[in-house]
Amino acid sequence: MSGVETARKRAKANRRAALLDAAATQFADRGFARVSLEDIGAAVGVSGPAVYRHFANKQAVLAAMLIDVSRDLVAGGNAVIRHAPDHDSALRGLIAFHVEFALSNADVIVVQDRDLDSLTAADRLAVRTLQRSYIDAWVGVLGGIHPSTPVSELRIRVRATFGLINSTPHSARSSPKSAVRSLLETMALAALTTV
Repeated sequence: MSGVETARKRAKANRRAALLDAAATQFADRGFARVSLEDIGAAVGVSGPAVYRHFANKQAVLAAMLIDVSRDLVAGGNAVIRHAPDHDSALRGLIAFHVEFALSNADVIVVQDRDLDSLTAADRLAVRTLQRSYIDAWVGVLGGIHPSTPVSELRIRVRATFGLINSTPHSARSSPKSAVRSLLETMALAALTTV
């Protein structure tokens, strides 16, 4: 592949990422229904029609955003587990990973909470399937720490912990990230390990 093709692919990937970031901000601020492709394009300096080079329609933007982030969570969570020497380290690593995700992706969390039902049934299923995989990875680690605890209870703990961490877009926007990070990590670890 030539250097020009590589640069072109990189520029296209960067533009796609910029469009998704702009969409996340606008969907979070105004809601999916009130944002147009033209609004998203304008936010990154391209015309509405140019957005169609990356996405077939606004729903495709939402699907890409939520499916991509779900895939990233699964891949990142699995990487944390793979590189951890034991279950305790894996759990701490997963907590730190998810807290960082929540602090860095507050808009996406808002969009997920509010606009998931705007996806097609197939895209919604894809997101839900990826989310279950991510939850299962956490449950597997937690099961190594609490082997006698029923999986159903472990699953409740993990989901509740996600609720705690994912509340940051609503509860911690004006606080310093370092203080929020430390508080969330401490609270999440306590929620998951207290017997």
